[in-house]
Amino acid sequence: MTGPGLIRLDSRADGVRVLTLDRPPVNALGRDLVRELGDAIRRLGEDREARCLLLRSASRHFCAGADLKERREMSLDEVRAFVPRLAAVCTGLADLPFPTVAAVGGAAAGGGCELAIACDLRVLADDASIGLRETALGIIPGAGGTQRLPRIIGPARAKRWIFSARMHTASEALADGVADRVVPADRLDEEADALATSIAANAPLALRLAKRAIERGLDATLDRGLELEWECYQETLDTEDRLEALRAFADKRAPRFGGR
Repeated sequence: MTGPGLIRLDSRADGVRVLTLDRPPVNALGRDLVRELGDAIRRLGEDREARCLLLRSASRHFCAGADLKERREMSLDEVRAFVPRLAAVCTGLADLPFPTVAAVGGAAAGGGCELAIACDLRVLADDASIGLRETALGIIPGAGGTQRLPRIIGPARAKRWIFSARMHTASEALADGVADRVVPADRLDEEADALATSIAANAPLALRLAKRAIERGLDATLDRGLELEWECYQETLDTEDRLEALRAFADKRAPRFGGR
């Protein structure tokens, strides 16, 4: 576990890593929080034992976006320096080589929404709200929102989200494909943790290779994507985990994957 500070990063024996935002009341994205997030994500990128990341909040709200009080005090040059740093944090999160799950309660607005959509999967509390508010503030999403959201829900829906600057309910997010699951607010941590745990129970090398195949194939032709899939598949063939899965099937037991 790392800390104290504005985040906590906990490592579990099952390979789940829990990254907790802890800047109450709304985890506003100021300089210090963004710096700590960047440091934690760099450590996670080097963590060869990690199988799944759970990104959550210590308080009711996931992340209400930019610290507007701090932003008002920034010069134009400081804003020009800060926004790419936040974008780099979201890119680092998206580029982690293992699966990632965001547990979203309360508000996930602006940069908070961009953090959530940089994760592979999103579990929302039924009372959560999520959206990209930037056009109502005279700007546009600058930490990946205009690029990642269309890739998740398609360009037409993403334009509606961004142009309207609306905060969406959890049920609306589920209908549009931003949320993967909506759960009762009092069970958010439990349900998101269960999802991360179920993912981490699978073969870690296979998880990483599956994510690589999906991500690298998104911008490729179908033919090239199928080639990428086969290249990644072949990397699983000479692994102890593949043989362990076959033994476990024969023995009628759960496999014990070691990531080799």
